[in-house]
Amino acid sequence: MTEIQVRRAKPDDAEALVRLRGLMLAAMGNDLGGPDAPWREAARQWFVEQLASPETFAAYVVDDPAAGLVACAAGNVYVHPPGPNDLTTLRGHLYNVSTEPDFRRRGLARACLVALMDWFRDETAVGQVELHATDYGIELYRELGFTESRYPTLRFRRS
Repeated sequence: MTEIQVRRAKPDDAEALVRLRGLMLAAMGNDLGGPDAPWREAARQWFVEQLASPETFAAYVVDDPAAGLVACAAGNVYVHPPGPNDLTTLRGHLYNVSTEPDFRRRGLARACLVALMDWFRDETAVGQVELHATDYGIELYRELGFTESRYPTLRFRRS
């Protein structure tokens, strides 16, 4: 690959987006289960549905002629109440940033992220974009202008 060609994902990319999501989740220490693990089909269906809503969801990808889809970044727009530092009622959430191991350190994730941030800026009305960074990707996000929040993310899971 010499020139990075980024394109917007289509519904038939959903399975590849799930595969790349699996790489990201595994790198975060998650047990993915086998190839027939229920989360994979649920995620595939979710991506198909989201890709059908181009005004609130976008995924940008890079293809390799031999390997197929090798990098991605996705994000969505959600409703959020205004506050003193952001009068807008929409926020963006960035996720599913992943690159096949053999294609890392070539700027592919950065290219996908830049395309996604352009979409947020040019085609949505979000006031800010949030993400959960891994140690592997945090410097890239900082380089693109993301800053740490004063408050940690907490999570409650229904059992």
